[in-house]
Amino acid sequence: MTSPVGFTLVQLRYFLVAAECGSMTAASARLHIAQSAVSSAVHNLERDLRVQLFIRRRGRGLVLTPAGERLQYQARELLARAREVEGEARGSGETLSGPVTVGCFITLAPYYLPALFSECTERYPGIEIDVVEAETEQLLQTLRAGRIDFALTYDFGLDADQELDGETIARFPAYVIVPAGHPLADRDGVELAELAAEPLVLLDLPYSRDYFRALVADTGTAPDVRYRTQSYETVRSMVARGLGYSVLNQRPATSQTYGGGEVVELELRDARPPLELTLATVEGVTQTARARAVMDVLREIAAGRGAPD
Repeated sequence: MTSPVGFTLVQLRYFLVAAECGSMTAASARLHIAQSAVSSAVHNLERDLRVQLFIRRRGRGLVLTPAGERLQYQARELLARAREVEGEARGSGETLSGPVTVGCFITLAPYYLPALFSECTERYPGIEIDVVEAETEQLLQTLRAGRIDFALTYDFGLDADQELDGETIARFPAYVIVPAGHPLADRDGVELAELAAEPLVLLDLPYSRDYFRALVADTGTAPDVRYRTQSYETVRSMVARGLGYSVLNQRPATSQTYGGGEVVELELRDARPPLELTLATVEGVTQTARARAVMDVLREIAAGRGAPD
């Protein structure tokens, strides 16, 4: 016979709120209960698990111990599973509802988030999607901290991270953009060596900049990075004004830019691995049913945009 579990879901919930608030006082205010109830629940949880979950520092609040950080991940997953079990028991298992927090690499947002919200609103009106837009490293830190369910990003070194898993859902080869009227604009494709004498407008984001500069450097030429910007659309607008060429991966639906100019896309003949679009998750954490549903929608959207294998 299996031994009974010594702790309760209420204790886990109080522990999570205390961890998020950083103090028992703030946790009790959020939960609308007495501070003594929160303190007692956390104390009993520590006793039952035989570990210290917080370092209590006078005037500095609560700091999670390594054991507390591990429990934070596990408690979130366990409480999410408990909510799903409750829904099934009440006969609402077919209706997905509740929050899903998605991390999205900042340049991918215009291409995927509108379609994601539109599809999920139609299919799963009960799911509430929140989004955190950031650069890759910030997203992965947020994912490790348990503040998002999963992240949509490029596989910039993700395979070397032992804490995270990555699933490739699409691949996007690099291509070149030049201004309309450029001498090469009527070509089907181009090699980067043909543009070596021209300035490069660089999408200047961590990891992205290394990818693009390495791509140009592989041709045996040193890229003339004349302009830098962290905005995808600013890159396109600067190219449209004749300030140089650029190398990108995601393809907008129109050649027009915000500034009213026009760019021409050219296939890149230089051999270089495409960027892999990835769904990143914490290793060993099982996603909730609603998170899995949102991930499935993103897979469908990505399949319609990426290059065929």
